[in-house]
Amino acid sequence: MTTASMTQQTIEQLSINTIRTLSIDAVQEANSGHPGLPLGCAPMAYVLWTKFLRHNPKNPKWFNRDRFILSAGHGSMLIYSLLHLTGYDSMPLQEIKDFRQWQSKTPGHPENHMTEGVEVTTGPLGQGFANGVGMAIAAKHFAARFNREGFPVVDNYIYAICSDGDLMEGVSYEAASLAGHLKLGKIIYLYDDNEITIDGGTSLAFSEDRTKRFEACGWHVSRVEDGNDLEAIESAIREAQSVTDKPSIIRINTVIGFGMPNEGTSDAHSDAIGDEGVAETKRKLGWDEDKKFFVPDEVYDHFKESTTHGAKAESDWNELVERYTENFADDAKTLNLISNNELPENWEDSLPSFEGVESKATRVYSGEVINAIADDIPNMIGGSADLTGSNKTEIKSSKPFQPDSYEGRNLYFGVREHAMGSLMNGMALFGGTIPFGGTFLTFSDYMRPAIRLAALSEIQTIYVFTHDSIGLGEDGPTHQSVEHVSALRAIPHLYTIRPCDAHEVREAWRIAIKRNHEPTALALSRQKVMVIDREKFASAEGTAKGGYILAEASNDEPKLIIIATGSEVGLAMETREKLESEGTPTRVVSMPCMELFYDQTEEYRNEVLPENVTARLVIEAGVRLGWEGIIGKDGDAITVDKFGASAPAEKVFDEYGFNLENAVAKAKALL
Repeated sequence: MTTASMTQQTIEQLSINTIRTLSIDAVQEANSGHPGLPLGCAPMAYVLWTKFLRHNPKNPKWFNRDRFILSAGHGSMLIYSLLHLTGYDSMPLQEIKDFRQWQSKTPGHPENHMTEGVEVTTGPLGQGFANGVGMAIAAKHFAARFNREGFPVVDNYIYAICSDGDLMEGVSYEAASLAGHLKLGKIIYLYDDNEITIDGGTSLAFSEDRTKRFEACGWHVSRVEDGNDLEAIESAIREAQSVTDKPSIIRINTVIGFGMPNEGTSDAHSDAIGDEGVAETKRKLGWDEDKKFFVPDEVYDHFKESTTHGAKAESDWNELVERYTENFADDAKTLNLISNNELPENWEDSLPSFEGVESKATRVYSGEVINAIADDIPNMIGGSADLTGSNKTEIKSSKPFQPDSYEGRNLYFGVREHAMGSLMNGMALFGGTIPFGGTFLTFSDYMRPAIRLAALSEIQTIYVFTHDSIGLGEDGPTHQSVEHVSALRAIPHLYTIRPCDAHEVREAWRIAIKRNHEPTALALSRQKVMVIDREKFASAEGTAKGGYILAEASNDEPKLIIIATGSEVGLAMETREKLESEGTPTRVVSMPCMELFYDQTEEYRNEVLPENVTARLVIEAGVRLGWEGIIGKDGDAITVDKFGASAPAEKVFDEYGFNLENAVAKAKALL
């Protein structure tokens, strides 16, 4: 097919087929990828990006832009093609040619921290769907707080393309349920309803009526029978925009791998189709089969014209903000601070000193810190997965975030830990928010995929995990954390902080608030902890180094070092006092954050844990795994390497060896 005959196609069809051919050329060049979704979804993506999406390729982080999420991230060539055609500097044609190659900006699944224009790291199905709900929460909250009559300074749509696989994952249902309850209009999801999965047709495992399911959750649902019908797609999106009190999902019937020899089958989902398959597809699309990575000039011009609307929208918004600033100076100052992800000056002055504090659980101290700093950090917003009173996450000066009070900063996620984690990611990725969410530490398992993605995405989320050990007591082993702190420590870029007292809790929050490009997990106790005299012993400022000398040996030359975290630091201090009274110089090291400690210089680490002191005793109410490098070959540990038991916390601790007698005996055995 010649270029001349190609241009006989309408510009819309030419643009859609350019998306398709770029996608199959890239997949074939990489000899891997997922061509099925880009070919099937190209029409809906074209309509959305050219007629609705407000974005400016020359300023990808414009705050009031619409957000687009490719929840079905395996079809990443769809968004890469769109970014290239709309003129994002991050996506020259060479990046398309380097699809899935080392250090390219076109990885196999979209990564927000690698590629400008990619809003969300997607891949694990369902995550992008839930992230979009989190983005909508952030947008609603900021709109309620800052918009004034005639001044819609926060006005965003959240769009996504999601797949059958997204809807099968439980996290999408959790998020959909909450989105419907919260009446989050301005969510518009395009559902690629192609009835195909990797194993075969969706009839193998997915036969419920998705329309009724979403209607039951309070969503507006519509349907487009032909995924190539551009007018029907446009009409459905406009209808969804008119529904302001419900999120919307549009079921669009598509053909996976449209135009490919194996279109409409599970074989079209992934993998390259071979040179002849590519040639046959191009012939079906009316394309010159000899042209590779070809973009007609008129297609570039067409997409460039479509993006001028976004540039104008940003320009109009900037003028609006100028007038807003003249009328609402204080609000404008706060909005500017938030939109630039900046912290207020002197916010640390509001951190509590905890002078003369009484013995409490570290979860209680955490709640006190939240309420001490919340008014000075206006973009802190969070809540709990139905454990607000237990997690101490309520901001007492604020309202619940509900349909009649979107300005509220207290989120009620319901019993939806996985969605909570994913929604927090969406809120952080929207920009401007510092989201926190609480649950029992043992239920971090339910939200682990979202925690991992927060770390991978390089975003600030704060997890308030309470009831952090067998110290939970009577609820028993199903609720008692044993392996969870160790499992969280295994996630790269996540700081897991297990503070021992009020002062370390304060410092843990200081660290978490300042870490604006990485997530932090706080592991907090249910039971009361020792009150440590910080005038007699070391300042808790050492928390910033992950581990520090809390109590030095009486002669400054320790024969034994006890390393502990959290509530067990109290036992370490009691053990030290007993050993010192018997003539054994003993140092106690508090190590609230192992990851931070390993970030320090070797010189500092050796200062805290001298190599010549091999008698080391670790005390932590969790598994021993991960402590080997600290313990050394001649050390020992009091840990929990089995599941817990149902009984009062004091009894469980005693039976598991977390008592003075056992700790002293272990220490003496090392000597």
